Amino acid sequence: MKAINKKQKGFTLIELMIVVAIIGVLSAIAVPAYKDYVSKSELASGFATLKSVITPAELYIQEHGALSGSDTSILGVKTTANNLGALKIENDGSITFTHNKGAVDKTVFTYTRSATDGWTCGVLLTPSTLTEPKGCVKTN
Repeated sequence: MKAINKKQKGFTLIELMIVVAIIGVLSAIAVPAYKDYVSKSELASGFATLKSVITPAELYIQEHGALSGSDTSILGVKTTANNLGALKIENDGSITFTHNKGAVDKTVFTYTRSATDGWTCGVLLTPSTLTEPKGCVKTN
């Protein structure tokens, strides 16, 4: 009988282990970046929701003198306009959006109106290592 020389094809175990290690390193870099991206997008969503209430609030103040009550339905906006949190009119007339879900849970945006400066935004960030959106001042 004649011996058949067949060249084997495929990957060795070492080559596969190297590929797995490379994937692990890439994942270690990508996961924190993704979490940061999710946090930023949730902050932007809450900020945009609160900012969209400012014009109806200003119209309401012009017609009625001041904001009253805690329900934002007087402005034509549901308190649950964003599924990441809730809108509320505070006793002092400021409007808040409190995150109650997601990566930025317990973060609170507040828009306060003054006769001289108009509306100003403040944000209490949770976790405090996050960066506030442009147009809002960190309060913690």
